[in-house]
Amino acid sequence: MPSVNVIVECPTRESFRVEQVRGMFGLPAAARSRQQFSVELPGIDEPWQIGAIVGPSGSGKTTIARAAFAGCLARPHRWPGDRAVIDCFGSRPIKEVTRALTAVGFSSPPAWLRPYRTLSTGERFRCDLARALLMPTRRVSATLTRSVSEDEARDGLANASGWCVAEHPPVPRRIIVCDEFTSVVDRTVAQMASAAVSKAIRRGQLRRRLVAVTCHNDVLAWLEPDWVLDMGTGQLTRGRLRRPPIRLRLFRCRREAWLLFARHHYLSADLPCGATCVMGLIDGRPAAFAAWLPMFGRRGVWRIARLVVLPDYQGVGIGAALLRACGELISAVNRRATITTSHPAMIAHLRASRDWLIRGVKPAGGNRSGIPSARYRSSAGRAVVSAEFVQSSPRCSVTGEYGAMDNASQLHSGALLEKNGGQVHRQRSVV
Repeated sequence: MPSVNVIVECPTRESFRVEQVRGMFGLPAAARSRQQFSVELPGIDEPWQIGAIVGPSGSGKTTIARAAFAGCLARPHRWPGDRAVIDCFGSRPIKEVTRALTAVGFSSPPAWLRPYRTLSTGERFRCDLARALLMPTRRVSATLTRSVSEDEARDGLANASGWCVAEHPPVPRRIIVCDEFTSVVDRTVAQMASAAVSKAIRRGQLRRRLVAVTCHNDVLAWLEPDWVLDMGTGQLTRGRLRRPPIRLRLFRCRREAWLLFARHHYLSADLPCGATCVMGLIDGRPAAFAAWLPMFGRRGVWRIARLVVLPDYQGVGIGAALLRACGELISAVNRRATITTSHPAMIAHLRASRDWLIRGVKPAGGNRSGIPSARYRSSAGRAVVSAEFVQSSPRCSVTGEYGAMDNASQLHSGALLEKNGGQVHRQRSVV
């Protein structure tokens, strides 16, 4: 296990105020300011995928990260103000870009088409993370025991925030050091984004090794690092933490609930007439929405027409959990559940899931022949995949609580008003 010894020095310019501070607090006179850090870290040749360096501000997190994982420093990307974020990943193939965006929990195609400056803080963080995971790096060598020179210290302190990307020739996966990880986002977004990127790395969707440098300990259980270095105590802890369970509560809701989710749907803001609507809440806050209705021309078949997860909760499997719950609810009333989608992430889930059977693949989409409604939007011109829900054995999981919401005006406060004072509880392994 390599040791990292770092000495950071910088000159102290004499001035009247410097002497005042020394006199007020009894500080010794010194021509240079000097700090020394000595810690142990796992070797880059050890089989770890995610690490974390935590500690309070000024404890030396960034200094140790730069010394241990030497490489090229990639400052935060300057995003164009008039181009969609999907166009800001250089020559990377579109499938690779959308896969990375989805992997970090930013899977809203309408938002991909907007400039970076119009996105929320949480969406910007995910875009920055996705770009850091995809950006090219040059090969460099690393030394785990070294001293930081005066120029390096001055430059490092002046550019302490940003993405540090390093690659070591013996390591098959690129190491990415993310400084100030989740520091600028809401804590719910921070936890969900941490869980999303952790899942993507461990499943091989992103062939990277991540080192998160942060002063927020609340993301550790969601990130599930293989090792944690606490700069407050200087101790290195090995072993993955267990991610807290995500409890998704499903309630029958009125059509007005769609207003919270409409702008995040990738096809249309319209909700089909006669649709049955359910909303999923996490800790009393709206997180997901689904709607289904009878399929025209096919007796006993219902199609899932809308499935939306709010950006703050994307990337951790909530959409897959809700989709399975919808299939179970439809099957419970002796109907067949189907879904037709063109979303890359949803298609990938349907192909890999044992709960869904692919019934059709249409590279050019379908048409609206025989559909009497003028408001019906066909899939003509876009590749779609159709699948049908099949009963499979339960797997580990999320608790689904199915009830009824009677007043859509209560959605913002999360108040749940149940019809007839009753509620049905079901245990299902939907994640």
